Formats: sequence, C-alpha cells, structure tokens
Amino acid sequence: MGKVTRDDVARLAGTSTAVVSYVINNGPRPVAASTRERVLAAIRELGYRPDRVAQAMASQRTDLIGLIVPDARQPFFAEMAHAVEQAAAERGKMVLVGNSDYLDEREVHYLRAFLGMRVSGLVLISSGPSERAAAEIDAWDARVVLLHRRPEAVDEVAVVLDDVDGAQRVTQHLLGHGHPYVACLGGLETTPKWGDPVTDHVTGWRRAMEAAGLSTEDRLFPCAYNRYDAYRVALDLLSGPDRPPALVCATDDQAIGVLRAARELRIDVPGELAVAGFDDVKEAALTDPPLTTVGSDREAMARAAVDLAIGEPASGEGERPAPDRIRQFPVTLRIRQSCGCPADS
Repeated sequence: MGKVTRDDVARLAGTSTAVVSYVINNGPRPVAASTRERVLAAIRELGYRPDRVAQAMASQRTDLIGLIVPDARQPFFAEMAHAVEQAAAERGKMVLVGNSDYLDEREVHYLRAFLGMRVSGLVLISSGPSERAAAEIDAWDARVVLLHRRPEAVDEVAVVLDDVDGAQRVTQHLLGHGHPYVACLGGLETTPKWGDPVTDHVTGWRRAMEAAGLSTEDRLFPCAYNRYDAYRVALDLLSGPDRPPALVCATDDQAIGVLRAARELRIDVPGELAVAGFDDVKEAALTDPPLTTVGSDREAMARAAVDLAIGEPASGEGERPAPDRIRQFPVTLRIRQSCGCPADS
C-alpha cells in the first residue's frame, strides 16, 4: 500500500478532509464526539501519520520550540534546558537546542536556523542579545522570551529571578557568621553592566556589604562562570597574603572550583574559609562540604517561559507581581555546611 493520506482517512471515516484536520489539530472548529472517534479509529486502522512539514507550511507554525543557551556543559544551563524540554513536552511541543558559546555570531546563526524552521516560539538564554540578534528577531516578527536575563527593550518579554535579593541575602548570611567581610567572585570585564544575572549577583553582594558598613574595594575578583577557571583564580587568591575569610560566588560552578582549590591548598572549609554559591545546581548538595547557595523553582520558570513562547498565559505559580512583560520569581536560600552552619540546619 502507498502512503496513507488524509483523503484516505476521510473516506474510511465517512467524513471530509476538513473534519479530519480539525480532529488532528484539535480545531479550529469543534467536532462531535462520535465523528471524532470514527476519525481516530480510521487513523489507527490505516496507520496514518500527519505530515508535520506540510502542516507547518500551511499554518506557518510547527510543534517545535527553539532554545538557545550559552553553554549546555554548565550544570545550571543543562538543568534549565531539561526543565524547558519537560515543560514543552507537557504541552505537546518538542525542543531544538543550540549552544551559542557566548558568541554573538553563533547566537544569530541559531536564531536564523530556528526561526527559519517556523518554531512556535523561541526561548533565549543570552548575555545580550546583540544588535544583530535583535534585528534578526524583528525581521522574523518572532515570539521570543528571554530566560534568566532582564530585558533592555520595553517590548521584550522575560522570565527572571530576583537575583539581587538572592545575592544580598546569602552575603548577609555569611556576615551573620561573624566574618569581618565577604569577598565576591564575580564575572568578567565583558559581562554586561545591566540585566545580566551575574552583574545582579555582584550588585546584591555590594548592597549587603554597604548595609553592614563594610568596604567592597579590592574585594571583588573577576572570573569566568565555570569551575575550571574559578579553580585557577582561587588557587592564586587563596594562596596569597590577603586570603578572604568568606567568599560568595556568582555561580555554583565557580564555587565548586573554589572548593577544589581550597582542598588542594589544605584550607578548611568552612573553618578557615566560608563559601557560598548561586543557582543550586543538583551537584551543590554533593560537594564536600555541601554548598550553601541560592535556589529557585526552575520548573515553574520553564513552564512560564514555554507558555509565553507559544502564546499561552503563564500559570505563574510563585511569581511576584511584576509588569506583564517581566515575570519575576523569588529565590530561596539553601543552607548547607560550606558557610559554617551545622548539617541539621
């Protein structure tokens, strides 16, 4: 038998091809229950599979969602990508993932590729987006949701955390252990000065230090976001004469690198050095000692981002009131032993 078509299904079900389309696409017109069952029975009997490419050409939409991340090798982005994929699957969508490697040209490449595939929407975890990326989005008139970064333009939509509050709270917690000050492992010179989560983490640290009447001068150390570079930075910092008594890191990955360097230098954590991170990746609970960090409801954030990307109203469980274009989620301190708290805290 040749390829089964929609006409074949319609003939067997005793209905029109339009009704078959309504059943397959759940609309746009309602279908009586008995007719729907005849169509579904015919689909099963014939083994019909809808031509998704043809459907996309007809509707100019697909069941695909594009997701662009800076680096899926980093645990936070990997876990966020997984949460987006799960949320999309709950809504009958599939996810295409591209890694920009923090490069504008790579980000633009994936934007063009995914938008050219007529994705239903696009979720963008970006350190920009750049002017070229913004122009690409405008050219396609695409529905794009920024995830994990506050927007700059008034018409952009974003799902974000209260990053400043989280960093301020975890810094205050470290100061509450009696340390004379807390140093900060931040981002790089190339980190955007506004809207980037790492920049907000540094801002939160500054606010906590200033509120305690402490200077931040010479206590902020630039570092890439990953554990490998953080390990090398920490080796220099912790072996020097001005080793800080406590260190808050802009990411958990950085904090994991710091813990490795401290162990190599035989510095007791938390006895001689208190350490905290940000993101609450799953690995943070398994470090030695377990890492105090700032957590969030990534699953709820992913659901909100996917709903906004495909044009559905987000449920917004746990959201704080915010302008319609920005859905801001609260953070939670995950108190473990790297800060000096006992195991049962």
